[in-house]
Amino acid sequence: MGMQIYLPIAEVSVNAFLLLGLGGLIGILSGMFGVGGGFLMTPLLFFIGIPPAVAVATGANQIVASSFSGVLAHFRRRTVDLRMGTVLLVGGLIGAAAGVAIFNYLRSIGQVDLMVRLCYVVFLGIIGTLMFVESLTALRRSSSGVKPKRKKHGLVHKMPLKMRFRVSGLYISVIPPLLVGLFVGVLAAIMGVGGGFIMVPAMIYILGMPTKVVIGTSLFQIIFVAAFTTMLHATTNYTVDVVLAVLLLVGGVVGAQIGTNIGLRMKAEQLRVLLALLVIIVCGKLALELLLQPSELYSIAPTVAQ
Repeated sequence: MGMQIYLPIAEVSVNAFLLLGLGGLIGILSGMFGVGGGFLMTPLLFFIGIPPAVAVATGANQIVASSFSGVLAHFRRRTVDLRMGTVLLVGGLIGAAAGVAIFNYLRSIGQVDLMVRLCYVVFLGIIGTLMFVESLTALRRSSSGVKPKRKKHGLVHKMPLKMRFRVSGLYISVIPPLLVGLFVGVLAAIMGVGGGFIMVPAMIYILGMPTKVVIGTSLFQIIFVAAFTTMLHATTNYTVDVVLAVLLLVGGVVGAQIGTNIGLRMKAEQLRVLLALLVIIVCGKLALELLLQPSELYSIAPTVAQ
């Protein structure tokens, strides 16, 4: 398998088949779980030696494709809440702009790589654990046949500016979805994720949306935020590696269609346990790298002459 390709912006050589396979794998996951797959894509790019700044921007680019492919499948099933998606999106775009600004600042002080990796370890650790615990209880319940209760009232219902979201069957304040969107946007820009892995749990647990609508709606929002992020990164940082992006894309689009089909055949609880395990594994590997890694204590970054 000696198809080594040199990636001009990332300045590394990698195996083309490895990248196609990686893209395909992420596509499958994205179709199965309704996550853009960026939260796995970006760390996997770190593992094969692509610099974090490039991985983040290119990861965002790949998310656009696999999410687009996934959303089409969901539109056909009418499981996209466009109104909710739009509210999340407004928050997301504002957040992404803020995130890219933070990213550029961290980059100017040379801390971006460390920061990105730390963010990943923290978030994946928390989310993986929560999901794992939650999905195990759900599995136990579904085998004993007790129906889980959806929380009806909470802060979400007390806030002003209420709006009706027909597809989700909700009548809630627009503030929580805006905030969720905002938060996800900031993370998307800094971590190169569509934020689906935060968005999906937030939509279920904070906004109380039905699971079947969550995935399509999350993907809908992710497409735009990720596209916006990619554009901002490409114009301000020149860190989007086109060759890398294209290879990941091709794999991703094919994978997403396969994943959507697998996802429909499995039980939701099983999917969640699998996803949680996956998140925990990636988190563990990243944490180990952070702890064991200082092979070069000082990374060489172009600094501005004083």
